[in-house]
Amino acid sequence: MNLYPLLRPLLFSLDPEDAHDTTLKLLAMAYDSGLSKLVYPTIADRPVELMGLHFKNPIGLAAGLDKNGEYIDALAALGFGFIEIGTVTPRPQPGNPKPRLFRLPEHQAIINRMGFNNLGVAFLLGQVQKSAYKGILGINIGKNFDTPIVDAVGDYVIGLRLAYPYASYITLNISSPNTKNLRQLQQADELKVLVSTLKEEQLKLHQAHGRYVPLVLKIAPDLSEEEIQGIAQLLLEFAIDGVIATNTTLARDSIATHPLAQEAGGLSGAPVKAQATWVVRQLAGALQGKLPIIAAGGILSAADAQEKLAAGASLVQIYSGLIYQGPQLLANIAKSLK
Repeated sequence: MNLYPLLRPLLFSLDPEDAHDTTLKLLAMAYDSGLSKLVYPTIADRPVELMGLHFKNPIGLAAGLDKNGEYIDALAALGFGFIEIGTVTPRPQPGNPKPRLFRLPEHQAIINRMGFNNLGVAFLLGQVQKSAYKGILGINIGKNFDTPIVDAVGDYVIGLRLAYPYASYITLNISSPNTKNLRQLQQADELKVLVSTLKEEQLKLHQAHGRYVPLVLKIAPDLSEEEIQGIAQLLLEFAIDGVIATNTTLARDSIATHPLAQEAGGLSGAPVKAQATWVVRQLAGALQGKLPIIAAGGILSAADAQEKLAAGASLVQIYSGLIYQGPQLLANIAKSLK
């Protein structure tokens, strides 16, 4: 029973951030009342084994929708093969001033400059412990906005240490455009320090906890071929376990005439699709199957997901597509999988 086409006009009549919060509360109500099983499409299992993890299907929820891990069970009921929560920072922070979230329905796009608004890693981990979810859970970590970029590695070490016992994998978000200077960490020298430090910490935590939690790096779409090659080499050199391509874009070419085009922030949805796929393809060529790629960016149909898989991804993540298409998008992608 696909109710989303009926709900979407109501949700889109609200302020985007209010609609976001309302949608999550509605999902929680559906889960708590048992309606989830009646109204959501059934997602067939399409198992994937990657990074030593068993994914029941290759369709994941991208970070950003549930920053504080408050809706894990309700979101899992949609049928995702894996869920990524966060981005979470060591200390709580309010994020950027409102308004900071904008819809562009004509382009099936969203602009956000949320700025890692979250209640801090301690709160998120409390929510994880309350959850009944037993599937693959990624925890996406970042730095606090007021931590100087030269001290950023310390914030990631804190996040890694605290999240390690609770995560199936941990994502290092160094590609959000909404935290000042964060993308600087993608540059060769800074990235080498970050990944070498965190890889060393991961190995210590592996010994301490008796379980290996993969580390995944999330990169931007606004990278040159040379920069992608350099990142790929560092991922392989330091045995990082996977890469997510991509985050939101700063480019505005495809929406240049839209009234909201000049709003600061990252652009997601359909306009980022081609660039994100290009990055996946470049990574696939550079990595030669030596570590997995998780594709995100502009997946609004089964065909879009297939395009990412054909470009070299092993898993896909959706966010903006869920806003525009609703839960039926998962079922459509699952049906298209061989």
